[in-house]
Amino acid sequence: MTTSDLAKASLSLEGQVSQSADLVERMKTTLHASRSVTIPGIIYEGVEQLSQRLPIIRKQLRAFEDEMVRLQALESIGGIVNSSLELDYVLQIVMDSMIQITGAERAFLMLRDERGELSMRTARNWERETLEPDEFAISTTILNRVAATGRPVLTTNASEDPRFIGQESIVVNNLRSILCVPMFVKDQLVGVIYADNRIRSGLFTQKELSLLAAFSNQAAVAIENARLFESVRNTLSEVTRLKNLMDNVFSSIASGVLTSDVEDRILLCNQAAELILGRSAEELVGSTISVSLQPLAAELSPHLANVLSTDQPVMDLELSPTLGERGRVDLHFNLSPLKNNLQATQGVAIVVEDLTEKKRLEGQRRLFERMVSPKVIEQLSPDQMALGGHRTEISVLFADLRGFSSFSESVQPEELVAVLNRYLAMAADAILDEEGTIDKFLGDAVMAWFNAPIPQEDHALRAVRTALAIQGALPDVVRSLPRHQALSFGIGIHIGDAVLGLIGTEKRLEYTAIGDSVNTARRIQENAAAGQVLISQPVLDRLKDKIIFEPVEPIQAKGKREPIVVYNVLGLC
Repeated sequence: MTTSDLAKASLSLEGQVSQSADLVERMKTTLHASRSVTIPGIIYEGVEQLSQRLPIIRKQLRAFEDEMVRLQALESIGGIVNSSLELDYVLQIVMDSMIQITGAERAFLMLRDERGELSMRTARNWERETLEPDEFAISTTILNRVAATGRPVLTTNASEDPRFIGQESIVVNNLRSILCVPMFVKDQLVGVIYADNRIRSGLFTQKELSLLAAFSNQAAVAIENARLFESVRNTLSEVTRLKNLMDNVFSSIASGVLTSDVEDRILLCNQAAELILGRSAEELVGSTISVSLQPLAAELSPHLANVLSTDQPVMDLELSPTLGERGRVDLHFNLSPLKNNLQATQGVAIVVEDLTEKKRLEGQRRLFERMVSPKVIEQLSPDQMALGGHRTEISVLFADLRGFSSFSESVQPEELVAVLNRYLAMAADAILDEEGTIDKFLGDAVMAWFNAPIPQEDHALRAVRTALAIQGALPDVVRSLPRHQALSFGIGIHIGDAVLGLIGTEKRLEYTAIGDSVNTARRIQENAAAGQVLISQPVLDRLKDKIIFEPVEPIQAKGKREPIVVYNVLGLC
């Protein structure tokens, strides 16, 4: 029978008792009025006793009704408490329900935290309002006793209870009726429910204690379920946050990252890998490497198999496949075993970097290093290399092969280019050794300068040392070639101002020097005989105590009104 059935039965009994009471009263009135001698005295006595018993029966019935009300409330509350997994809502329902059941003024619920200590979780009053912390005036003595013993405490007047005489919290707060019960889940104390009334004494009885004890265990299970749900939800939220973070990190990595299982099937692919491989994640994930990454797979698959068979990584693997519209690319791979939490290999983690642009730039740098000394390149700042130029003093050197024109008439073009490269390479090495800048190769001649783009205090001396180095290395080159390929250099050097900078457009730039000093140096070189190093007067003025020289006839250079005074350098002092 449910509490609802009991309540209906209680109402029926109450109606019958009321009817019986009315009937007995009428019988008493009638009997007292007639006082018939024919009615035995026992009838009078029976009616009187029945009249006296009815109030007792009614009182018992009302007690029964009160109990039914409490049981109904407990049943109803149990359904409400167990209908939600939201912890704060459950706690609020527990407190309000407990106040309703017991008639308490206030109710407090404390739960054990991670350290095993009781901490206030919620506090409510009879008006279903949440109490503020400054209203938490309760008996810590009773709380600690219940938590320590696991047994409930009931006192009708705490201020006069001999168990608690002298306890400061009870005296100061003038506490009276107190009911405190433990909350258990699987024999583990998880919290304490505390209820009190600071005005009325004797409010709580053993009935309230028994009822609340039953309710507290039911509430404890509901609270524990809600706590577990909240914990799972928080864990899920944290896992989701971490997953989103990892997805963001994964997609932000500049290197391509893929993972494959032991069956060669691609499991993950980040955005960088899509760009590098020229395939979308939709095309790659779920398919096998051997199918989706042709022709790269032909070179990569043996290394993947090696990682799985040896359980060892393959590092610094460089491959140069042709990938669809991208054409030939240069790729760098690191392959590592992909392990689970038990350190068992589940596949391969692939990290790929696109070196195509880097290698192209490295090739350009190597080419540039044939024109400008590496030491100079290291000091250049691309941010300072803008279109336009600036005036500066430089030492300009022109070196031209003598006899090359007649030689070129007697040999095939292939042989001509090979011989020319041998001589010009030797001249370029000499220039770069002195940290000069090669402006350009002009057929069988080379133009270079010193003191730019990096200032060189001894630029004139560097230019002369370069010229002497070219002439000094020439015999070794000649000895390595057939007799008919023997050539020599004529060299001219001049100092003067020139405008240096990037000339051209954004698409095609040339770093060059423009000015009369350049033209003068070339005119001097044009008049230098084979094996000669001719320098102008400004050069001699800088180096007269550092070189061995001899004067030669002034040059009547084309485009010059006055002859150019020059000297032949014989060596260094």
